Amino acid sequence: MRAAPLGALLALACWCAGAAAQLPAGPAQDVASIERGRALLANRHETGCVLCHVVPGFAAGGELGPSLAGVAQRGAAAQLRQRIADARQFNPHTIMPVYGNVSGLQSVAPAYQGQPVLSAQGLDDIVAYLMAVAR
Repeated sequence: MRAAPLGALLALACWCAGAAAQLPAGPAQDVASIERGRALLANRHETGCVLCHVVPGFAAGGELGPSLAGVAQRGAAAQLRQRIADARQFNPHTIMPVYGNVSGLQSVAPAYQGQPVLSAQGLDDIVAYLMAVAR
């Protein structure tokens, strides 16, 4: 795995910190959609997942984060959802962006305060895709 330039990591962290917000702890109201989850994973501007991770079902992926191949076998859907929402719960030194929690974030742009990177539905959709495909 090659290391990313510090400037790129800082830019990604600032972008994610500026866009992160508190999400409800529980699942969304609608039924999770594998198709919507795939679309969110592929969207480099909304989630950035494929920039850092190899994701099953995608031709290209980044090497900064761990491969998501086999993630469905490594844990329950609820734990995967928690890791995506705020990986700091599992590793306080992680460089993974916070997608569902604003506590502890600093210098959030006013336009993004109180707004989630991912909605509760978006989290559920991504988990549905990974649990179905990343076996």
